[in-house]
Amino acid sequence: MAGSKLTIDLDAIVANWRALAHASGHTEAGAVIKADAYGLGASRVGPALAKAGARRFFVALSEEGAILRRALGQGPEIYVFSGHMAGDTASIADHALIPLLNSPEQVARHRTALPGHPFGIQLDTGMNRLGMEEAEWRTLSADLIADGPRLIMSHLACADEADHPMNAAQLAAFRRMTDDTGVARSLAATGGILLGPDYHFDMTRPGIGLYGGLPFAGAQPVVHLSLPVIQIRDVAADETVGYGNAWTASEPSRIATLAAGYADGLIRAMTGRARVFAGDTPCPLVGRVSMDMMGVDVTHLDRAPEVLDILCRAQGVDTLADAAGTIGYEILTSLGNRYERSYTGTGA
Repeated sequence: MAGSKLTIDLDAIVANWRALAHASGHTEAGAVIKADAYGLGASRVGPALAKAGARRFFVALSEEGAILRRALGQGPEIYVFSGHMAGDTASIADHALIPLLNSPEQVARHRTALPGHPFGIQLDTGMNRLGMEEAEWRTLSADLIADGPRLIMSHLACADEADHPMNAAQLAAFRRMTDDTGVARSLAATGGILLGPDYHFDMTRPGIGLYGGLPFAGAQPVVHLSLPVIQIRDVAADETVGYGNAWTASEPSRIATLAAGYADGLIRAMTGRARVFAGDTPCPLVGRVSMDMMGVDVTHLDRAPEVLDILCRAQGVDTLADAAGTIGYEILTSLGNRYERSYTGTGA
């Protein structure tokens, strides 16, 4: 979209990784690059983190791993959360990916298709999403450990709530299932890192915190999104704006129409709740967010703006997400491909 500019600060991503690596203590910090680096571009984010010292990366699917391998070259390890799925064999082999095997079926597939190829193991410690359950693990563990897995991992369900009893329950289950294995282990993503050393084990996996999101409250902001003003019009009292007459002016107002909408990842649920900014001055959205446009009340501004910011230092991804009734992850990963993207910093 002409004029809509999404700026991504690679130096801020690296600074966030270094901060979370420091918070991991003596434990190595990997980096989660799934969903195209949470929508910000794995081919740019991955090399910046590798340059900063990250050597182990995590993606959701083998297709993502193939893209990241082309960006990183040989050397760094790339783990695949979804494991070894049907049809993944060639990609895993060709791009030196390490599948995190999630089930007895995946174990059998991997052994048959790629005997001797590196692998890791994912265990279910109570989230009931991915990973082998304890009974399956007990049946297979001796043979799998003999094969030399690179990593055993699990994922915390409630790590963003430090006092949630699920954290301690999953930690106990993970220890029960893995303490006698002698294999490198990983339990903590961003939230788990912040829970403290008991959760760190041999490797942490910072994800959302790299990109400026909670629960890492100390994260540097990473994204800046500016939206161009298409038109400004005067609206009389009692006139309406947008589809469904969703907003009615209570007094004479000036309404700017911005060139962005839910086709660009600025979801319809922001209607009537979110704000954009002219510098540090907030301007409320009015009317419904539509596919390509949204209305903003700029009556209180001293001069007509050419652009307004929806992601900036005054409003980060989680603040915007709160206004939309969602989470920062969804805001980041929904940002569309119509923005003019630019990167600042070198990631050094």
